[in-house]
Amino acid sequence: MSTRPRLRRALAAALAALAIGLAGCTATGAAPGPTDADPAGCEASTTPLGSLTPVADPKDWTGPSTACMADPGITAVTDAPEQSLPVTILDNQDTEVTISDTSRILALDLSGSLAATVFGLGLGDSVVGRDTSTGFPEAADLPLVTQNGHELNGEAILALEPTVILTDSSIGPWDVVLQMRDSGIPVVVLTPQRNLDNIDDLVTQVAAALGVPAAGEALNARIASEIAATMTDIEALAPADPADRPRVMFLYVRGNAGIYYIFGEGSGADALIQALGAVDVAEEIDWQGMRPMTAEALIDAAPDVLIMMTKGLESVDGVDGLLERIPAVAETPAGQHRRVIDMSDTEVMSFGPRTAAVLDALARALYAPTSGAPADEQP
Repeated sequence: MSTRPRLRRALAAALAALAIGLAGCTATGAAPGPTDADPAGCEASTTPLGSLTPVADPKDWTGPSTACMADPGITAVTDAPEQSLPVTILDNQDTEVTISDTSRILALDLSGSLAATVFGLGLGDSVVGRDTSTGFPEAADLPLVTQNGHELNGEAILALEPTVILTDSSIGPWDVVLQMRDSGIPVVVLTPQRNLDNIDDLVTQVAAALGVPAAGEALNARIASEIAATMTDIEALAPADPADRPRVMFLYVRGNAGIYYIFGEGSGADALIQALGAVDVAEEIDWQGMRPMTAEALIDAAPDVLIMMTKGLESVDGVDGLLERIPAVAETPAGQHRRVIDMSDTEVMSFGPRTAAVLDALARALYAPTSGAPADEQP
């Protein structure tokens, strides 16, 4: 299934805007972003997406759901990629960088996509640290080099003695990136955009920087095939009549910090919602980017479904706490039906090797919400 032109345009701006808005955020600051890896225990349905029976009316379904990946891990396209070093590349800032040693890699960005890509290329054993957003199982035991959310810790980075750093402008402070470069470490700055249309470009750039172009080609082919198959299955699950498709909003909250945001056009959430075949209600009210929520906007948008990060929902004590803290939610169809879908902070807004799995998990929660629920929780 080909991606619609409108979806492509939205996806092209998605993570670029997200990166600008969230760069350098802290755990208690005003800018939102993923936190650390979510607790284990999310169980996905074992039934293939294309074999699920959707609920009769996804707009009228009652009760919360958690979107769970069948496998949150990263499968490498090869265990021993053919590598050719040294390589000299021109990065996204037109800086010429020569990489001669990839034995100790750091891949750091806001969404965790860079580290996922390195693992997908088969070089995960060479990754020596992680950022807060890198939460997949294979990287869980790596030491953190970020603090206060997404703030790079120069001392922690230098202590790991990386031989190459892959990063982008979505994470900072920038002075730390410059410090790493001044210390003699090859630093490759890649595009901050994360979307369906540039996944192949990002994989190709990472593969080129690490001297494994053939593995990059193989990973791109696999990702493209997985996304195409998932999008076909989603289209079959979604109601045929556009008027029957669920109206969805992405709501970001951090209750302990008093942060309540609606993610709108150009935020990345809009692309995600459109890829699910749903209606992005933030676009209907002309909500641009990521802006603090207002009760008026929430009520005017009248979403049938809210998508949230798991940690965000936990920060307000679940759906009951959400309805109590934000009374306007209770005035929406989503609030009246307690229709909230949560997904891991480190998964839901990522684009890369796990994109198809993210869409699969969200589609199950949106169109077949009982598919992953224990038998005693199903109606």
